[in-house]
Amino acid sequence: MPEPKRFVVIGLGSFGTALALRLQENDCRVTGLDLRKDRVEEIKDALYEAVIGDATDRETLQQLALRDAQAVFISLGEDITHSLLAALHCKELGARRILAKGVSEEHGKILKHLGVERVVFPEIEVAQELADRMTWPNVLDFIPIDPDYSIAEIAVPDSLCGLTLKDTNLRQRYHVWVVGIKDVLSGKLEMFPGGEFPLHGDQLLLVVGKQVDLNRLRELH
Repeated sequence: MPEPKRFVVIGLGSFGTALALRLQENDCRVTGLDLRKDRVEEIKDALYEAVIGDATDRETLQQLALRDAQAVFISLGEDITHSLLAALHCKELGARRILAKGVSEEHGKILKHLGVERVVFPEIEVAQELADRMTWPNVLDFIPIDPDYSIAEIAVPDSLCGLTLKDTNLRQRYHVWVVGIKDVLSGKLEMFPGGEFPLHGDQLLLVVGKQVDLNRLRELH
């Protein structure tokens, strides 16, 4: 049986706590750190290791074995100085991957310069996702895979039902590639379907393309 993945969550406010608890539910070993005792006490039973300490103190962070963690998450509230210092120390102490909660665009840029792999803006990202889901309810999932391309899971539009994949001409019309088709009822996933594959309303298309082209496709009814 493989060893559980190990993560470090620095800052146990609402975002950090939700993140730590979800990682624990995913059978990961989570070390949680916060300066406030009440926050640590609240979820200590769900943590592999619970630490009360100052995230800006290098010696405190040195005790967390950051090199052994798959990733370190930094979520330290509105005082950007704290997260910047924590990111600097984590990088110097050998953390493999660092992800951090951002406060502003400028804060995010500085974090990136310090070696943070990804800066997360939870409220903005959740709001954008909610707006997209309300605008395009046929889009079930949407994942950026690089600055230009994304992968989306889209319910087969009514206008394509009864056609074969070749008949839809999606590559020429929308410049997107269908890499998989999933039958919702059976759960069966057909990877790299051929042109004669028939489409119906109980299917999901797994599509890769540029953001602008996916936007055009998901407006199809």
